[in-house]
Amino acid sequence: MPSTHQLDGVLGEAVVAHTAVSGSGTTAGDDPLRSAVRRLRSRGCWTEAAALLTPGTEDPAITLERAGLLVERCLFTGEGWADAEEALRAAEAAAGSDEERGAAACERGRLAYAATRLGVRDRADEARSALGRAAALLAPGSAGRPLLDFQRGLVAEYIGEAPQAARAAYSRAHQGAQERGDVLLLSATWYHQARLSLLEGALTDARHGFSEALRIRVELGHLIGTPAVLAALADCEPEPEAGRLRAEAARIFRLLGGVPVWLAPALAFPAHPGPAA
Repeated sequence: MPSTHQLDGVLGEAVVAHTAVSGSGTTAGDDPLRSAVRRLRSRGCWTEAAALLTPGTEDPAITLERAGLLVERCLFTGEGWADAEEALRAAEAAAGSDEERGAAACERGRLAYAATRLGVRDRADEARSALGRAAALLAPGSAGRPLLDFQRGLVAEYIGEAPQAARAAYSRAHQGAQERGDVLLLSATWYHQARLSLLEGALTDARHGFSEALRIRVELGHLIGTPAVLAALADCEPEPEAGRLRAEAARIFRLLGGVPVWLAPALAFPAHPGPAA
């Protein structure tokens, strides 16, 4: 893992023709613990971030956040499945309300989706079941609905191969993220809607969506999310700009230790198989 100084330098250079870093993802009055967790997560240090959240606590919000960090680690690295399962079971046990149980079910669905997408184990039925359970538990106006819609979009796109259903789910998640000010989720919905536009040949819409996703991630200092967007944006540009963007994506990918693993084929790196779940 590179040093924070190295990563900060790379982030500043990663968007040469697009935008400049305008913030670190923190705001005045942020709790120092929250800022530290966010900073570690943004650099792919999920285990270190989870360790700050008091392992063993029975607080539902904290146990869920720990589980979410370790589930995200699985999706990006293809590793840490046992740790994520343990953290997720703790979150499920700590949940005391429908909202908390629904949020834990959403994370359960994300873990099953990650295992399926990375080819570790086919858990597609589990992913759909868990997200269906989350939908039944979370009220229509719940704070967890936008993330649930986003996860359902991922399952529809990558497992169900249903792009129209995926777009509808991403659109709901996008609107919810805007209403709630969840800018990191907003960057994800911009990215995935743009990806669908690219597959449809709508280059202008795709370029706009990828550019918005990149702008948000850079402004937040969310380095771990920049290689995928840079690589996707390269697919919308002619040469030599496409090659320059792809080279930037590859450089950050290498400095992050080869994550996200699913991006390796697009950058002509050997794919990481990931261990068995």
